[in-house]
Amino acid sequence: MIKEMLKTDIKSLTIEELQKELQGMGEKPFRGAQIYEWLHGKLARTFEEMSNLPKNLRRRLEERFLLVALEPVQVLESRLDGTRKYLFRLWDGHVIESVFMRYHHGNSLCISSQVGCRMGCRFCASTLDGLARSLLPSEMLDQVYAASRHTGERISNVVVMGTGEPLDNYDNLLRFMELLSDARGLHISRRSITVSTCGIVPAMRRLADEKLQITLALSLHAVTDEKRRALMPVANRYPLDEVLSACEYYQEQTGRRMTFEYSLAEGVNDTDEDAAGLARLAGRLSCHVNLILINPVSERDFSAPRRARAEAFKNKLEKNRINVTIRREMGRDINGACGQLRHGYIKNGQQEA
Repeated sequence: MIKEMLKTDIKSLTIEELQKELQGMGEKPFRGAQIYEWLHGKLARTFEEMSNLPKNLRRRLEERFLLVALEPVQVLESRLDGTRKYLFRLWDGHVIESVFMRYHHGNSLCISSQVGCRMGCRFCASTLDGLARSLLPSEMLDQVYAASRHTGERISNVVVMGTGEPLDNYDNLLRFMELLSDARGLHISRRSITVSTCGIVPAMRRLADEKLQITLALSLHAVTDEKRRALMPVANRYPLDEVLSACEYYQEQTGRRMTFEYSLAEGVNDTDEDAAGLARLAGRLSCHVNLILINPVSERDFSAPRRARAEAFKNKLEKNRINVTIRREMGRDINGACGQLRHGYIKNGQQEA
């Protein structure tokens, strides 16, 4: 494993960086373009698959580079809606989750950005085991590649909303999106990429300055600082006014409408006062609100309200002219919520590394 850590991560390199690496090995620049196509176009898992490269070069590549190729430990498929949940093993023994979902507008994949999470949100299973490490760009990318290979279907939308806080892995996130949208690879439009954040204000503003045409989703979950601090420790550092100001700045810089993610927990944030407060905040930004019926986690005391109550909450927002949807529940019968599958894997004594 130590030897692997010392190798250059080839799948995280741009084509220009790859060509420079190959030139440093005494190879012609066109070899870099060939290898890049194998990695990001043909989705090769090994150097041995790169059949138009000389055998000696393939051997040298094996010695010099780390080639990330995720191995599925578990694949669960929902009997309710065909959603597939993947538990992938990383090269160092850690495991991460991805979720493949079919919609009428195309296939979506929800990917993880970290191994675990340090944000500590009270209702989320992702944070139960803490943060082990952030993912490499290649490890985020290969979740998409592995799911594409496994399903044999094109993925048209990628949501960075699985385990981890994406903006806590900022530089790797940016490189991942650059590679994912590259025309020489899968060429997934940046407008088809959604990144979720719990509200790390400096990183939100930095992302706004990048002027990328992605969708930024704020995990809001409460409409007062007091209630938000009780649910999300990050709110102790960044109060709502600062977070909302960062949201406004993001919209100004990118021209992209924000989304508010709001997980409904019975008796916690689903009152009439909560609905009125959410309508006020969403109206301030003219943003879309995505209501989520919270997935129960055995280690937490939160439960989702009845569907009728959720619909009533939605109606109150609509009466205030808020664009709102209740997220379609996907994969509830296969531990669909973020972090549940990985946590269960660890809890049952199947240690990662």
